[in-house]
Amino acid sequence: MNHTGIVRSNLYLEHNAGDWHPESPKRLKVIYNYLDTNHIPGVEFLKPRPATREEITLIHGQNYYDQIAQTASQPQCYLDADTQTCDHSFEAALFAAGGLILLVDKVLSGELDNGFALVRPPGHHAEADHAMGFCLFNNIAIAAAWALKERGLSRVLIVDWDLHHGNGTQHSFYDDQRVLYFSTHLYPFYPGTGSFSETGKGEGKGYTVNVPMSPKHGNKDFVAIFHKILIPLINSYRPELILISAGFDTYIADPMQGMSMTPEGYAAMTYILKNMAEKICGGKLVLTLEGGYHLVGQAESVMKVIEVLTNSSTAGQELAQGDWPEPDEIAKVRKVHHSFWGL
Repeated sequence: MNHTGIVRSNLYLEHNAGDWHPESPKRLKVIYNYLDTNHIPGVEFLKPRPATREEITLIHGQNYYDQIAQTASQPQCYLDADTQTCDHSFEAALFAAGGLILLVDKVLSGELDNGFALVRPPGHHAEADHAMGFCLFNNIAIAAAWALKERGLSRVLIVDWDLHHGNGTQHSFYDDQRVLYFSTHLYPFYPGTGSFSETGKGEGKGYTVNVPMSPKHGNKDFVAIFHKILIPLINSYRPELILISAGFDTYIADPMQGMSMTPEGYAAMTYILKNMAEKICGGKLVLTLEGGYHLVGQAESVMKVIEVLTNSSTAGQELAQGDWPEPDEIAKVRKVHHSFWGL
C-alpha cells in the first residue's frame, strides 16, 4: 500500500467567479464528498500553506503578483473574458500553489510516496504576466521551478493531459532543458497553442513535446500515445520528478465535448506513469487538478486515479497493458522529434 498525500481545503471553495461559471466551487465539493463517503486506504490529507511572493515570482512577474493581490479587496474583477476573481480568489490562488509545493516537498523528502493536489483555481494557462483560461497563478510551473531552485533538481517532467494545451506551462520552460513538457490536447482549440512544431528554443529545443489531437479520441488512443511516445521519452530523459497537470475535461460526457475518456482511461494513464516513476525516480509522482466540468464524471475519475496511486485497486491495469492501434498523431510526433529523442 502506498502512502498518498491529498491536498484539500475548504478555502479553495471560496474562489467563486459566479454561479454561471464552469470553473465553480462545485467541482471540488463533489470530489471532496466522494472522498468523505468512499474511504481509500493509504490516503493522508494535507492542510495547505500559502505560497510566498518569492515562490510565485519564480514564474510570474512582480507587477503581475501585485495585480492579483489587489483583487483581494474587490468583490469581482475581470482579468480576461474567461477569468474572474472575487475577494477570496487571491488567497485561494496562493494556497493552491503553496499546497502543491508542500506536496512536492513531502514526496521529494520521502515522507509520502506520491500525491494529488485537489486545488483550485487551476493554473496551466496562466502566463508570466497575465491570467488566462480560469487560471491565476501557474501552480505546476511554480512547483517545478521551486523543485529546481530549492531541491536542486535538474530534470523534471511535466505531463499535461488536460483537454486544453497548457500554454503558460510551456512558455515558462520553453528555453529550459531542466523541464521536459509533454502535452496531449485537442487542437486546434483554445488557447490555440500546442502545434507539433512547438518544440522549444535555445537550450530547451526538443524539450517541449506536443501531441495535438483531433476530437473524440478515447482510452486506447491515449494509452497508445503513452506507450509509443511518453514511455520512450521518460526512459531517455530519466526525470527526477514527474508532475501531472491532471485535467478531466477529456471525459466523454464533459460539456467541452472534445474527447471520449472514461474513469478507467485516467486510471490507466496514472498506472503507466506511476510504474515509470517507480522505475526511474523512486516513485516521485505528483498530480494537480486542472480542468474538468462534468461533476460526477470528474469525481469518479479522480477517485480511480487515487486508487491507483495508493495501490488499493487494479483499476486501469488491463487497459494500460494493452497493445492498442496507433492513432495518426504518433507518426507525426515521431517525425518531428526523431532527431531529438530517436522516437
